[in-house]
Amino acid sequence: MSTISSTPETVEFSGAGGITLIADEWNRGSDSAADRPTILMLHGGGQNRLSWKNTGQVLADEGFRVVAVDTRGHGDSDRAPGADYAIETLTADVMHVLDAIGQPVVLIGASMGGLTGILAADLAGPNKVKKLVLVDVVPRFEKSGSARIRDFMFNHIHGFGSLEEAADAVAAYLPHRKKPRNPEGLKKNLRLRDGRWYWQWDPAFMTKPGDDPRLRTEKLEQAAINLKIPILLIRGKLSDVVSPDGVRDFLAKVPTAEFVELSDAGHTAAGDDNDAFSEAVVGFVKQ
Repeated sequence: MSTISSTPETVEFSGAGGITLIADEWNRGSDSAADRPTILMLHGGGQNRLSWKNTGQVLADEGFRVVAVDTRGHGDSDRAPGADYAIETLTADVMHVLDAIGQPVVLIGASMGGLTGILAADLAGPNKVKKLVLVDVVPRFEKSGSARIRDFMFNHIHGFGSLEEAADAVAAYLPHRKKPRNPEGLKKNLRLRDGRWYWQWDPAFMTKPGDDPRLRTEKLEQAAINLKIPILLIRGKLSDVVSPDGVRDFLAKVPTAEFVELSDAGHTAAGDDNDAFSEAVVGFVKQ
């Protein structure tokens, strides 16, 4: 098959309850991509579809149809009525997107998107979800690392006075990353409102009532065990969210899963070392 490439176009999907979800889509309607699974990419909490910009383009250049969607309450998608950001609702949104895509997909999910992907893959079955890539997430993740993420998000819920202030906050949160000389790149994650820069996610996402963590973990773990499709777990070696023990536990319970560790990446693996990340993903989806 000939290799094709395209810049993404912005499209809309209808989620659970009719909520509007915004996505970037590469190679839409391409005959050349029709004989390959579509790649559906689900970002992590507090991120948006642009987290996948580089890897999405790499996959598009390989000839795949690629869809990177903003989760409800994130990026340009609608905020959830009643602050309904339960993982079951996020999964219902994904099921609607899968129906709209109308062909088998490879699901790639980071952090929150990976947990949603586990439930969606289990619910959809192997005829709709052919493969699953989990980016630095397992059902039994480290609560201390997760708490650090929540603290970072909650501490800056009232925005920043400048892009430079936001860049300093990100650099302190991700010390293993080289701080960009120009903070303009942060505009893809921030919105200017009333003279301040705010992250592109609904603050209610952080304040919604939580479910029982133990029951949720058990539900996610059982869903992962149920899966009979190829699974790739990618861990950032510097991650404080997925530990080596967490990896061993997951691989013992889901023994068919493959595992790749990125030595120069943390929890935000796709952004920390995108070349290595994209290489691992392309190799897996092309198998």
